[in-house]
Amino acid sequence: MGILSLISGWLGPSGFGSSSTAEQVTDSVDASNLTIIITGGASGIGLETTRVLTMRGAHVIIAARNTIAANEAKHVILKNNDNAKIDVLELDLSSLNSVNAFVRTFNALNLPLNILINNAGVMFCPYQLSQDGIEMQFATNHLGHFHLTNLLLDKMKETAATTGIEGRIVNLSSIAHRYTYEQVIIFDKINDKDSYSEKKAYGQSKLANILHANELSRRLKEEGANITVNSVHPGLIMTDLMRHSFLRIRIFKLFTFLLWKTVPQGATTSCYVAVHPDLKGVTGKYFLDCNEYPASNFATDPELAKKLWDYSQNLVNSHLILLTFFSL
Repeated sequence: MGILSLISGWLGPSGFGSSSTAEQVTDSVDASNLTIIITGGASGIGLETTRVLTMRGAHVIIAARNTIAANEAKHVILKNNDNAKIDVLELDLSSLNSVNAFVRTFNALNLPLNILINNAGVMFCPYQLSQDGIEMQFATNHLGHFHLTNLLLDKMKETAATTGIEGRIVNLSSIAHRYTYEQVIIFDKINDKDSYSEKKAYGQSKLANILHANELSRRLKEEGANITVNSVHPGLIMTDLMRHSFLRIRIFKLFTFLLWKTVPQGATTSCYVAVHPDLKGVTGKYFLDCNEYPASNFATDPELAKKLWDYSQNLVNSHLILLTFFSL
């Protein structure tokens, strides 16, 4: 579907395709009653998502590691849209302590929370461990978002219950979720340097994003919460995310130029899934080019999703216990 829509302009059942832009898919949307957190909302497709959703009236909180860059992005948006409602809060997803601090700060603002877009990430980075001693791509792309989402769930449930507005959680995954380790997720060797592959580790983390969304969707449906959870592949976009393999990506792009999107096109599926009325009640799905698309067999394995959830929760709990111990 992605290649066909790029070459011929074909649109899917949603009426949109890979050439659609974020402005186009939100054209009829009034988001003035929505409060949205976007991780990594200060650059690349996160910034475009922020710009477009504030254009539609949403109050957007940019959660960013680099608050200087985030505030610069905020001022650029405000320069072109005086009415944009934007706040910037510091968040380093590779640090569970930073996630805790972000949620405390956000809760102190006493704001509602309708939508969470887990957009930020790292890609193809050389082997390194996070502040918590966890492989960096798994820590940043999955575990940080897993912990953040769990800490914000009560606020989202409360907002949905009091306003009657459906809450939505959007995980940015990638088609790269299909290209992971032979063991799919190497639970027993997450931090093993010898078996580390920058590409497979990235694929593993993006697979984890889908599994997380699917398992959370199942849990929320079970308890009757008015919150949907979906995952998206934004497409191939040249952004700062690719800084660790810039030259190789540029060469690859020369031979695959038809498959690449602009940043306004790259933010489209995130915006569509986050705010479009046609997605009301749709949960536990994977989207490409604003249309439901089949993820890999591993990504739709409910037992693997449960195993990852338990593994992630245990990992978070063990590190939080250590943080508590060393702060005494």
